[in-house]
Amino acid sequence: MKTLTELNFDNRFARLGDVFSTEVMPQPLAEPQLVVASEAAMTLLDLNPAEADTPLFAELFSGHKLWSTAEPRAMVYSGHQFGAYNPQLGDGRGLLLGEVINDAGDYWDLHLKGAGKTPYSRMGDGRAVLRSSIREFLASEHLHALGIPSSRALCVTSSQTPVYRERQERGAMLLRLAPSHVRFGHFEFFYYTRQHDALRQLLDHVIACHFPDCLEHPEPYRSFFRQVLERTAGMIARWQAYGFCHGVMNTDNMSILGITFDFGPYAFLDDFDARFICNHSDDTGRYSFENQVPIAHWNLAALAQALTPFVEVGALRESMDLFLPLYEAQWLALMRGRLGFVQADDGDQVLIQDLLKLMQGSAVDYTRFFRELGDSPAEQALSRLREDFVDLQGFDRWAQAYRQRSECEGTDQAARQTRMQAANPKYILRNYLAQQAIEAAEQGDYEPVRELHAVLSRPFDEQPGMERYAQRPPEWGKHLEISCSS
Repeated sequence: MKTLTELNFDNRFARLGDVFSTEVMPQPLAEPQLVVASEAAMTLLDLNPAEADTPLFAELFSGHKLWSTAEPRAMVYSGHQFGAYNPQLGDGRGLLLGEVINDAGDYWDLHLKGAGKTPYSRMGDGRAVLRSSIREFLASEHLHALGIPSSRALCVTSSQTPVYRERQERGAMLLRLAPSHVRFGHFEFFYYTRQHDALRQLLDHVIACHFPDCLEHPEPYRSFFRQVLERTAGMIARWQAYGFCHGVMNTDNMSILGITFDFGPYAFLDDFDARFICNHSDDTGRYSFENQVPIAHWNLAALAQALTPFVEVGALRESMDLFLPLYEAQWLALMRGRLGFVQADDGDQVLIQDLLKLMQGSAVDYTRFFRELGDSPAEQALSRLREDFVDLQGFDRWAQAYRQRSECEGTDQAARQTRMQAANPKYILRNYLAQQAIEAAEQGDYEPVRELHAVLSRPFDEQPGMERYAQRPPEWGKHLEISCSS
């Protein structure tokens, strides 16, 4: 394991030059304190977890010190925001400090959010607040633990630096990790500004660094788009299967790697509601839970448009036609797993859709239903879960169909329960849990954030003594208003 001073930087994106990013130094926070760190994320850099306890850790991740081999850059990009094209975006409050290569040869971007103003801050202050930094930290690491592709979070540092949003808040910084921070909006920027040489340079860089097998394809750019589409379909399938709502699916928030990226007003479903809108600022419901699939398709079309100088339109359309079938196949496989099925059956999609309709009409807790269905033998579980439904006759018909379908699997109840517990989390990041931890942190008590992070890092395990984190949310907790400014 390494110390902080032993990290090995190889800044490939910075070497692309000033067309793609601008050199900017982080602006330090006053009196930084470490709020929480992820040992799992630290291991990606081969960092010794004990490094989090050193003064240097908080100094580096609050802008006070910098590695001599780091090259902080603010990346330029554009994107479609709520369907409208914004020609000039970029890292307005974050910096790509550099790329660290670990002992296994894996590259990890170190991206510091809340690092101060950049040329792309527009009217903003370039800062992040404690609550938004904690929310992204918790979500990044929890999604990874659930098996949902995501950027990672190394740590959050708090400070005495005042930041003004709806009220005065504490300034904070989040250190985010990802193999790449390139977004759909990067390609849009160079396409719409007609910088096609730079667009080709970006394509070649991304393919060489992150999609090298595309180089073996006779049409590497076409192969690249197909792989981005496949990864995005898989990510969205996992969002929908586990009830995750992103909230701001602008193209500048879509990772080229198909990982969950740029957390804002996200939420996991409490009661199942396909029309749920987690972003208080989303007046039209563009990014509602049920719209995440068509919006992902729309965003891929925007990326495809940016690639038209190098990929024939017909080829792009052929790939686009694959999105829904790829998504549906992966979502169906995930939902089969959540119901305890191993084999595929032609009637599974109807069985699942019927269940979701019943849940919608009864405001059934999405996470708890699946966990409790697998916590005991099917007959016993169904008898208890029946109490949660308004349409009892409809549920009875579904339960009978589920029992018959389960019998076709030919496995005993113990095997079924083990399988379902491995597919259905007991613990999920509910907004009210995050809010309680944030309120404590704003008062200087970081233990609730650390404990919640520890629990959510093992979402499928029983964890005796932590059952309070798996309880049904209080009514007030289901109606918290979260906006983009969070």
